[in-house]
Amino acid sequence: MFSFIRLAAIFSFISFAFIFSACGVSTAEQQANKKVDRQPPVQIISDKPKIVAFGDSLTAGFGLQEKESYPYLLQQKLKADSYDYEVINAGVSGETSLGGLERIDWVLEMDNVRILILELGANDLLRGLPVAKMKQNLAKIIEKAKAKNVQVLLCGMLAPPNMGVQYQRDYISAFPDLASQHKTTFLPFFLENIALNPKLNQGDGIHPNAEGAKVMTDNVYKALKPMLKK
Repeated sequence: MFSFIRLAAIFSFISFAFIFSACGVSTAEQQANKKVDRQPPVQIISDKPKIVAFGDSLTAGFGLQEKESYPYLLQQKLKADSYDYEVINAGVSGETSLGGLERIDWVLEMDNVRILILELGANDLLRGLPVAKMKQNLAKIIEKAKAKNVQVLLCGMLAPPNMGVQYQRDYISAFPDLASQHKTTFLPFFLENIALNPKLNQGDGIHPNAEGAKVMTDNVYKALKPMLKK
C-alpha cells in the first residue's frame, strides 16, 4: 500500500538525525516533566463527539502557548468548517509508544470518543528502542481504539540514516505497515514541510514554533477531513 521508496521520497535525510534529539526528552522538557503529572491536563467541556490528539511533545505543544498548539488550532479549523467535534489534547512530552500504551485505556474511557490521532514513535527512535516493540505497542493502541469503535489516524515518522540501514528501513516501514494491517487512515510524515526549516521551528531546531504548528495542523487536517461527519 505504501512503499519504502514513496516514504523515503517525502523528506531528505541529509542532516536529519538531529530532528529527534529532543522530540520528547530535551533538557528543558526533562525539567518540565518533573513539574507535572504524567497524565495530560485533559479538560472536557461538552458531550460533543471527541477527537483525541494522542502523542508526545509535538502534540502537547511543547514551548508553545495553549492557543498555538496544533490540537487547539485543529479545533478552530473544525469550527470554521462547521464540524461539531471537541478536540482533546492528550499529548505528553517525552512519551514513548510504551508510555502511550500504558495510558490509552484511561483516554478511551472518556465518553463519545470518535477519532484518535495517534502520534507516537519519535522518542522510541531517539532512545534506540527496538522497532518491533514499538510496532507492537502501537498495534495494541490501535486495537484498543478499534475495540471501542474509535477511528484511528496514524501519524508516521522518519528515521535518520545514522541509525543503521536496517533500523532505518524497519522504522520507516513500521507506520505504513500498521496502517495497512489495521486499515487506519495514515499521515506519512507528521512534520512534513516543517522539519529542518528554521523559520518554522523553535530555537532548539526541533519543536515547531507557532508558525510551524500551523503547518502541522494543516498536515493533520488534510488527512483527518475525510474521516469527519457533519
